[in-house]
Amino acid sequence: MSQLKRTVGRAFIGGLAAGGTIAAISAVRRSKWAADLERVNHKGDIVTLAEGPGITVGATAGAVLGANSPAYAAAAATAGLTAGAVGLYDDMADAKGEKAKGFKGHVGALLKGRMSAGLVKILGISTAGIASAALVDLANGELTDPRRHWARRLWNVGVGGGVIAGAANVINLFDLRPGRALKVVTLASTPLARPAKEGKVQRPTAAGGAHTALAVSAAAGAAMADDLDGKTMLGDGGANALGALLGLSFIARTGMVGRHVALAGVAALIAASEKWSFTKVIAETPVLRQLDELGRTKS
Repeated sequence: MSQLKRTVGRAFIGGLAAGGTIAAISAVRRSKWAADLERVNHKGDIVTLAEGPGITVGATAGAVLGANSPAYAAAAATAGLTAGAVGLYDDMADAKGEKAKGFKGHVGALLKGRMSAGLVKILGISTAGIASAALVDLANGELTDPRRHWARRLWNVGVGGGVIAGAANVINLFDLRPGRALKVVTLASTPLARPAKEGKVQRPTAAGGAHTALAVSAAAGAAMADDLDGKTMLGDGGANALGALLGLSFIARTGMVGRHVALAGVAALIAASEKWSFTKVIAETPVLRQLDELGRTKS
C-alpha cells in the first residue's frame, strides 16, 4: 500500500471517529433520554452524560472500520460497545441511588442476594476483555497454534483480557475533572496510533491496533472542547469504552511480555488509587496541575 493510500485511509478513520462522536452526542442530547443523562458536576453545574454513549459509538466505529480482519473487527466491537454499555448502566444506577461502591460494597451486596450495578460492570468488561483478547490471538494465529501449549495460549488470553479491563478502569479513575480523562487518553493513544515502520516484522493485528488508537484519539479530540467547558462529561460509559479500546490497541501491537508489563502497570495504578487521590496528587504537582487545567473553563 502506498504512503498516500495509508495517509488517506488513516484520515478517513479519524474523520469517521470524530464525526461519528459529534453526531452521536448530538443525537443523544435530542433523544427522549436526554433528561435522564443530566448530572451535577463537582462545581454544582448541570452537565450531560451524552458524551459517554456518543464517544463510545464514534470511537468503536472508527476502530471497526480500521480493522484488518473480521476477527479484529469483532474484538473492537466487543470491547468498545460492551464497556460503554455496562458503564452507562452503572451511570444510570448511580442516578437511581445505587449505594454499593468499591470491591467491599459489591461483595456485600452480593452476600445480601443483590448484584450491584458496579459488579455487573466489572463482570461485563472482564468478559468482554477476555473475548476480545481471544479474538486478537485468533486473528494472529496464536490461539490455534499447535506449537504452543494450550495452557500458555489460555494464559495469554487471560492476561490480554486483564489489560483491556484494567485500562477501562484506569481511564475511569481520571474522569473526575473536565477534560482530564480525555487528555490522558490522548497522551496514551499517541504512541499506539503510530503505524509500524516499513519492512518491520509486525503482528498481523498491529495495523488494526494502530487504527484503534487513532480512532480513540480522534473521538477524544472531538469531545474535548465541550468536556473542558463543563457542558458534557464521559461518565463510566465513555471512560470505560475508551480505556477498553486503548487496552485492545496495546495487546494487538505487543506480545506476551508486553501484556504482562501492561497488566502490572494498570494493576499498580488501580492499587495506588485505593491509597492516594489522583486529584490531590495532580493538584500538588505544579507541572501536572498546569497540564490538567490547560484549556479548562475558569469558574
